[in-house]
Amino acid sequence: MIPFTKAHACGNDFLIVTEETAEGRDWATLTERLCERNTGIGADGIEFFSWLNESGPGPKSGRIRLHNADGSVAEISGNGTRCVAAWMAEEVGAQAGDELSITTDAGVRISTIREIRDTESNGITYMITTDMDVPELEKRTVELADGTKIDGVFVSMGNPHLVIVLNSQHGSLDRDMPLDASERALATLDFSIGERSWEEIGEEICFHPDFPDQTNVEFVHVLGSSSEPIHQVAIRIFERGVGPTSSSGTGTSAVSAAMIGIYGAEHELEVIAPGGAQSVQWQGAGNKLYLTGPASLIARGEAW
Repeated sequence: MIPFTKAHACGNDFLIVTEETAEGRDWATLTERLCERNTGIGADGIEFFSWLNESGPGPKSGRIRLHNADGSVAEISGNGTRCVAAWMAEEVGAQAGDELSITTDAGVRISTIREIRDTESNGITYMITTDMDVPELEKRTVELADGTKIDGVFVSMGNPHLVIVLNSQHGSLDRDMPLDASERALATLDFSIGERSWEEIGEEICFHPDFPDQTNVEFVHVLGSSSEPIHQVAIRIFERGVGPTSSSGTGTSAVSAAMIGIYGAEHELEVIAPGGAQSVQWQGAGNKLYLTGPASLIARGEAW
């Protein structure tokens, strides 16, 4: 039997399994089976964890290796890393202000516990700020199979993203939703391009020949009036190895890097995905980007 903890960050859910308990298993096959929504536990991926420093002096630290729901390996997940940080925090009894060091395939990420909430409805939720390292970005145009050209910003957050700002596809940055709109109003936003849904376009771009290792794809609506600074956006996400997801930490970070670095958004940006809002602070090129959001521990169990 393999013990697991299930956690989610804005609905982006992960299983946390120690490498020791998964020893001898094929991780890709195990991930596909356990992440299946109907016949498995259900999750967007598994974070395989090992301690580097559990009880010694200095910040507590661990190593994670991420497999997406389809079994493929990913360099990093911002939300998955935050879920692991929440799990580590509970394991070692971390308090607000404590730092946790997590080594990923994209490098070391430092997570700082901001707040701990223990509620009957949501279990234990940690508000965490994670150092997401320095983004790299460039403008990119992708031509679809039907000849449609999509303007975007390619962003590396240690993993690849193409950020598509829908308001800018026709050369302007029109805005069609007020700041702090209701959840119901945000649900009416149209993220399609032409006659095609964002899900369909996201899948085509994810597997596009321009991206031999595939890419995550984010679709963005800028909120607020054109006379106001940009400090709030709404997004949809097509995640490599998963498909449409309710949230993404690296996706939120990539969107923010594109909006701040290319479109002149405020250095602190709120990004609203279907699973909830996260905030990003970034001072621009050459600086590290910081992502803040919740992570909740919701279940424990054992699997075959």
